[in-house]
Amino acid sequence: MDNKQAILELLQSVKRRGIDTLIDYIENKTDYFTAPASTKYHGSYSGGLAEHHLDVYQCFKQLQNTPQFKQHNFSEESVILITLLHDMCKTNFYFETTRNWKNPDTGQWEQIPYYEVVDSHPYGHGECSVMLVSDYIRLTTEEKYAIRWHSGGLIKVV
Repeated sequence: MDNKQAILELLQSVKRRGIDTLIDYIENKTDYFTAPASTKYHGSYSGGLAEHHLDVYQCFKQLQNTPQFKQHNFSEESVILITLLHDMCKTNFYFETTRNWKNPDTGQWEQIPYYEVVDSHPYGHGECSVMLVSDYIRLTTEEKYAIRWHSGGLIKVV
């Protein structure tokens, strides 16, 4: 099963009002499945964002039975929404272009692929993801906090 199919199946299992509209938005109005996860770090290639979201989902599922996670008692819907949508702010955010790079072997300048950031939602990283998702479905307070603080800050889980 490819990443797109796996993600869509997980999102379609969520039974919240608006999820179909959110899925349509993700599929038809964003580059969710082709976007990189970053410009030069994890997932800095086409499809990296979707792969990253699935990796986070798998990791969360493995950690869910640890003492740190058991106290939170996240529902399966919450796990899906938090992990697969925590970086929604990175959709329609990176644009492929080229930049000059001097090849150390030949000494010649070459054009290489490069992702440029074009931020059309000037909110913080987590806030933007919460805002984008909340335009389609209602998130619980815990889901909002988990998405907002997924890069650290409020709660250190591991």
